[in-house]
Amino acid sequence: MGHCFREERRAHKLDLMGELYIEGPRSRSRDSADEGEPTQERFFRPHFLQAPGDLTVQEGKLCRMDCKVSGLPTPDLSWLLDGKPVRQDSTHRMLVRENGVHSLVIEPVSARDAGIYTCVATNRAGQNSFVLELVVAAKEAHKPPVFLEKLQNTGVADGYPVRLECRVSGAPPPQIFWKKENESLTHSTDRVSMHQDHLGYVCLLIQGATKDDAGWYTVSAKNEAGIVSCTARLDVYISRQ
Repeated sequence: MGHCFREERRAHKLDLMGELYIEGPRSRSRDSADEGEPTQERFFRPHFLQAPGDLTVQEGKLCRMDCKVSGLPTPDLSWLLDGKPVRQDSTHRMLVRENGVHSLVIEPVSARDAGIYTCVATNRAGQNSFVLELVVAAKEAHKPPVFLEKLQNTGVADGYPVRLECRVSGAPPPQIFWKKENESLTHSTDRVSMHQDHLGYVCLLIQGATKDDAGWYTVSAKNEAGIVSCTARLDVYISRQ
């Protein structure tokens, strides 16, 4: 009389830790010591090991959102912006590095990229997600430097302090460079110091001027939009005893 084998329906069990057990059919091998025992496959719901927080990125710059997720089998990741799928194109790329880090890279960022991003990881055991907000700051307009107040020719008696001062504006704030004749003044010293404040005032301060300090001084202001310079003369008078 032939034996009839009945295949049992596979039972799925999901525990509270996100671990899924799948019971397989009973073994048909007579040589197996575990004949009749069900086999089990283990699956783990996705779990994010690394996730970014809210981001603020200037318009036109690069934005990178990195995350790392565990799970068995390996989860599939998808990105949503305000509930709508993010599609790969020339400015939006989805990358996976060898160390398992997933990245959504946006370059250059534009105002339409701002909003609430949701990253969803899914596998057979379930899914998990995280949410962040991307704020896109307006791109700063570039304005070339311009002198609001220029250097003025100045005279001072030897031994007295003197200030060569001007005021400059620009966006972004310009870098300032000083020269005496053809020699660059790159460092402040105890006697000759260079100063600049957030209002755009620029000053070269000389403590105890001597005849060697006399000459033509040039100040230059430079940023990404341009460069501007102005020149003035300092005369040092010898005091008569």
